[in-house]
Amino acid sequence: MPPYEEFIKMFNQALGQMQTIAPDTASVDSLEDENAELEFIKAFRELMRLRNVLSTFADFKFDDVCIQEQEYEDYKSKYLDLHDKVKTNTAPEKESILEEIDFELELLAMDEVNVAYILKLLSKLKQSDSDEEYQQQYKSLMQTIGGDPELRSKQELIDKFIQENLPDVQSAEEVDDAFAAYWEVEKEKATQAMAEEEHLIPENVKELVERMIFSNQEPLREDIVATMEKPPSVLQRKKVIPRLAEKLKGFVNTFYGGM
Repeated sequence: MPPYEEFIKMFNQALGQMQTIAPDTASVDSLEDENAELEFIKAFRELMRLRNVLSTFADFKFDDVCIQEQEYEDYKSKYLDLHDKVKTNTAPEKESILEEIDFELELLAMDEVNVAYILKLLSKLKQSDSDEEYQQQYKSLMQTIGGDPELRSKQELIDKFIQENLPDVQSAEEVDDAFAAYWEVEKEKATQAMAEEEHLIPENVKELVERMIFSNQEPLREDIVATMEKPPSVLQRKKVIPRLAEKLKGFVNTFYGGM
């Protein structure tokens, strides 16, 4: 294995190549086309690989490379934004060259960041002694959530809890119970909203979600049809069922993934 200094050199070279494509994080949003976005994705993916290798060295610190840790995290957030953009592109008439690229999100899973860990951060946030400390911890918490592929779908809900519920929690010890109660309420709201929007039977949706969690499998076509108030025609099924399948998987990921 090459020495630490050699990996530092390789990282900085990969960083330079990425910054020729996107000199700063704001420039990622204004890349001229999907070809440029593809080049950025490949360049940052290589940077992530080298970052993971460097993390195995006990001596590694961001002071040794040519980018600050915060800026690296900001680039990572832009990388995940592009992943989300591809994932949510459901327009059949619009093909994207980015659909074929492997984002290798497993490269981001360096630390175990789950909801239990987030609850610890929420408790710590509640214990903040000053407004400045609160804002610093809040910013760090949001960046942690936004930088984790499994938690990004929960970001808006967790932020809503912080803004609307956390001020009313009496102590840090009560954060877990308050969050659990909040989560159940939001899950019920989301179920009802999805059922109303898609004309589904709420109880059937809940039963299907439970089966998806128990079996750890995607919903079957007939199970999705069974949730509908009015079964679609054969032609309608080709369009409706894939959309509902994605919605159900997104619901499960948001409300059950990492819980």
